Amino acid sequence: MRPRPVLRCTASALTALVLLSACNGGSGSTAASSGDKPVVGVDYPRSDTDFWNAYIKYTPEYARQLGLSLKTTDSQNDVAKLAANAQTLILQGAKGIALAPQSTFAIAPILAQLQAAKIPVVTIDTRPDTGKVSMVVRADNRAYGEKACRYLGTKLGGKGKVVMLQGDLASVNGRDRTEGFDACMKANYPDIKVLGEVTNWDGDVAAQKLQTDLTTDPDIKGIYMQASFALSSTLHVLRQQRLLVGPRDPKHVYVVSNDGIPRELKDISDGDIDATVSQPVDLYAKYALYYLKAAIEGKTFKPGRTDHQSTIVRVRDGLLEDQLSAPLVTVDGGTYGGVPSLKSTDTSLWGNTLG
Repeated sequence: MRPRPVLRCTASALTALVLLSACNGGSGSTAASSGDKPVVGVDYPRSDTDFWNAYIKYTPEYARQLGLSLKTTDSQNDVAKLAANAQTLILQGAKGIALAPQSTFAIAPILAQLQAAKIPVVTIDTRPDTGKVSMVVRADNRAYGEKACRYLGTKLGGKGKVVMLQGDLASVNGRDRTEGFDACMKANYPDIKVLGEVTNWDGDVAAQKLQTDLTTDPDIKGIYMQASFALSSTLHVLRQQRLLVGPRDPKHVYVVSNDGIPRELKDISDGDIDATVSQPVDLYAKYALYYLKAAIEGKTFKPGRTDHQSTIVRVRDGLLEDQLSAPLVTVDGGTYGGVPSLKSTDTSLWGNTLG
């Protein structure tokens, strides 16, 4: 019942957006006032995690490299604010907008209105459930879940219990990572029991549910966190339970995270967690802006391999997704269940180069 007033607010804000865009005209004087650099808008979805703060850091760097004038807003994971922010960005002269909608089902009215206003949109990290955008810049999130599954399945010898701390199933990311992990476990490690816990990307919720699971199932031997939002809370719970011990200790609980932030890489090297999947947040920023600039210039793309070691796939009619590489990261750089990994100290990982 709760999403309805939010969507009414969104539609109202975007109706105003279309009118304002029409009044401002095609290429407007605002863009010209920025030294003839194309003006693009980027809405940051949140600024309360290391992952998204890294995206906020990289975005202006790549805007300068690509010769773009950048305008930014922060929607704080609120679709009504996202609609209002889109209006603000248009008023500031943005000729294209990059979004990272955290609730992928609620973004459709915003996309429809932006399309009507002829404002190209690129989404990063997430893919809208419905609607069209110029490009989705993302990695294969089902593969995230499968890589975590392969690592845990190998380490547990195909038996035991694991907890999957899911994100938000209203997000395509939460659904894809869950489906990838579950499908891999059922197909390859049927003797491993998966306890799925929806956390809505909230560390406190994750800690509470993990604490309950460890109490009712003290023989849990693995944890898959669908993002680093749960890193601190997970380690806190394991420490409280006296389970935060090295991998050679029989009490060790294998932990796989998902993001590749600097702290995860350090924790792998220190033996506090065992693996992560490195989301290419630096490349999210770079190629969001690259595809926005291309859309403003009228360029289009087709499915196939790119010149930056990724693959553009057609996910449905009228929607392309550039699936960037996201490696498994471990302390030894070994291969697990057929999945190769990089060492946590590898200098190619963005988490090791973030200044």
